[in-house]
Amino acid sequence: MYLIYQPEGEKEPQRFLYKPQKLMAPEREALERRSKMDFADFTKAVLNGNALARRSLLWVMLKRQHHTLKFEDVDFAWDELKLEYSKQEYELMRAQMLAKGNVDPEQLVQLDEEIATAVDEQATEGKALPPIAV
Repeated sequence: MYLIYQPEGEKEPQRFLYKPQKLMAPEREALERRSKMDFADFTKAVLNGNALARRSLLWVMLKRQHHTLKFEDVDFAWDELKLEYSKQEYELMRAQMLAKGNVDPEQLVQLDEEIATAVDEQATEGKALPPIAV
C-alpha cells in the first residue's frame, strides 16, 4: 500500500510505501502514542480514513526524511493525502475473492481495472501481505 502526499502546487506526489509489518518499533510506538490507539486499531483506522491516524502516518513517513519534523508542523488539505493499494495487494484481493466463490462479475472487472493501473511493488520480496497487520 502507498501513502500518497501531494501538496497543492506540487507537480509530483510523494509516494511512501506503507507496509505496517515493516515499520520500525520506534515508529510503531510513536504512532500509538500520537493516535492513542494500539497498533492493530491504528492500521484499521488508517484504512477507514481516520484523520488523526492518517496525519500520524504522514508525520512518521515525512520524519524519515526530515528528522526534526514536529507533529504539529504536519498540516494538509484532506485531498492532498490518499492511500493506494499496490498491484500485488489487488492481486491478492482478487485471488481471495475467487477462492471464496460466488464472485460478482462487476467487482471482478473493477478489480482487474485496478490491477492494470496499480503501482507494482518492485522493491518487495516475496508475496504481498494483507494491508492490515494482525
